[in-house]
Amino acid sequence: MFTIEKDKLRKFQELLDYKFKNEELLEQALTTPQMANIIGKPSYEFLETLGDSVIKIIFILKLYQEGINTPSEITKIKAALESDKNLKRVADSMNLHEFIFKTENQPIIGTRILADVFEAICGAIFLDSEHNLNIVEQTIINPFITDLNIKAQNPIISSKNELLEFLQEKFKTSIVIELEYQKSGEDHDLIWIAKNPRILEKTKQIELIEITKKLKSGEFRNKKDAEKDIYAKILEYLKTKNK
Repeated sequence: MFTIEKDKLRKFQELLDYKFKNEELLEQALTTPQMANIIGKPSYEFLETLGDSVIKIIFILKLYQEGINTPSEITKIKAALESDKNLKRVADSMNLHEFIFKTENQPIIGTRILADVFEAICGAIFLDSEHNLNIVEQTIINPFITDLNIKAQNPIISSKNELLEFLQEKFKTSIVIELEYQKSGEDHDLIWIAKNPRILEKTKQIELIEITKKLKSGEFRNKKDAEKDIYAKILEYLKTKNK
């Protein structure tokens, strides 16, 4: 390897605050297929595939730990993680393009290579740490996937934030949303419904807009899912009313 490549590997490990036991894994994760063909070494492609699966497992476990395990929510987070746009944004925040081993005229910035390499790095850390998901999460997921991390850990936050942004733009003040809850069933098998939403000015607790009493969530086995559903319905109701 060239000295400049060794320097890149050292600096990237400093960025991650993680020292690879097998530095060749990191080198592979940072090497594009075009460059690999020239130097006769493996590219990021295998590690990218592995890393894609590792990232999904970590985020699905996050959902599970939050009590969110419905197929629809798992599908949503998988779709978010499969978006090149999301992972490219994360890669940009790390200045990942500065560390990639590429051919002289190969474009990197703005391409899906950034997302591919990010996934490959996750795969490399997974192998280097002897398949330790916690180390992958602590080393690269939690420090760098901030926006997506919030949405993945708690999809309700994303739904609520959209509603709050809409309301704050409309009323130019801080907003608080109050809900009532209806529970039915045995303690081990509760059904939750969120209903009777109220939109209040945060400081004075003045009701800013009246929402129909008919508006309520569907029936859910999880309180957070009921909240997420009613926040989305409130937003749809207000947007329709605003037309």
